[in-house]
Amino acid sequence: MTDLADELLHGPRGRRLCLDAAASTDDELSQAVFWLGHRLDPSPGTLIRFTADGSDPEPAEDPTFTEADVAGLVRRVDSGILTAESAREALRTTVDAARYWQEPDGTDAVAALPSVRDALRPVAERLVALLPDLTAPWASAQWTVDWRPASDGTAITHPSSDLLSAWTREHHDDEKRAERERPHDVHAHFSGHWWSVPYQFPTSRGRIADALELVEDSLGWEVATVIPVRGTGRILEIRSADDWAALCREFPLEATASRRHDWFRITGRDGRWLIPDWERIAERWDAVHLTTLGYLSAATRCIDVDDEYATVIAGWAPDSTVWLGDVVREWHEPRQQWRREPHENTWVAEG
Repeated sequence: MTDLADELLHGPRGRRLCLDAAASTDDELSQAVFWLGHRLDPSPGTLIRFTADGSDPEPAEDPTFTEADVAGLVRRVDSGILTAESAREALRTTVDAARYWQEPDGTDAVAALPSVRDALRPVAERLVALLPDLTAPWASAQWTVDWRPASDGTAITHPSSDLLSAWTREHHDDEKRAERERPHDVHAHFSGHWWSVPYQFPTSRGRIADALELVEDSLGWEVATVIPVRGTGRILEIRSADDWAALCREFPLEATASRRHDWFRITGRDGRWLIPDWERIAERWDAVHLTTLGYLSAATRCIDVDDEYATVIAGWAPDSTVWLGDVVREWHEPRQQWRREPHENTWVAEG
């Protein structure tokens, strides 16, 4: 359990998970994280104050909290009161808060502070116990989501060699265009393709709840069609940052020009970047699965490949499978339409 807790605390998403879970148990800690995060956030936005009677509020200084203050409040948290429900809510939050095109937000910055990270260890150990599927491998029963009503749904995309070749050509064209048109200065305000997995290819999840709830940068969908799928073949497991780095070493694809600006903002690293060459990977593997722990320990993090190159796991959800071979099919079970109320987390199946 200690090793798994260490893995959680090594990743930006895992640290955010732990801090959000801890803050959910203590209002004072929640306030301290908010105010310190507001100060550390490179784009904090504007705070607007209101009064109960609608009059102009009196000028006031913002509360001031330090790294030591937050760490001390974390240490007093009784991690034993955390529940499976609070762990799940924190997991939803950390996935939704993932960003690859801008600097880490204030809460991520607070969670990365050394003394805060050290103080979160008991919380991490408790979450490992509450989230037993952290290391679960790929399962044969899979689900994919079409964020439209069932009446508007279409057939799932089937991977093919032509689709892979088209993806590779598109990537090379994007690299050449970025090299030609974008400045080399990483501080320049340019953005582009920041993801490291081929978004054109079908992805699936092992649980319906994960497919609906654990979504990066969610657009607030309120209706979804859940499609049962099954696939077979050679499944590669990505369990850690080391697994991802090894994949990039074996199947390297230069991505420096197209990712330079976005990945500098998220990691602070100015250097050369790789993503995996998915067309070559498909010659050996039919699908690649990212475990939940692999996501929490490695996504939004700079991962060294060698002395010259690094990489980022970007745009890939926890316990998600990317299908590269033409081995995935919609299953014979019926599609399901799900809905949720505006601004609610709970999805309900219809019918």
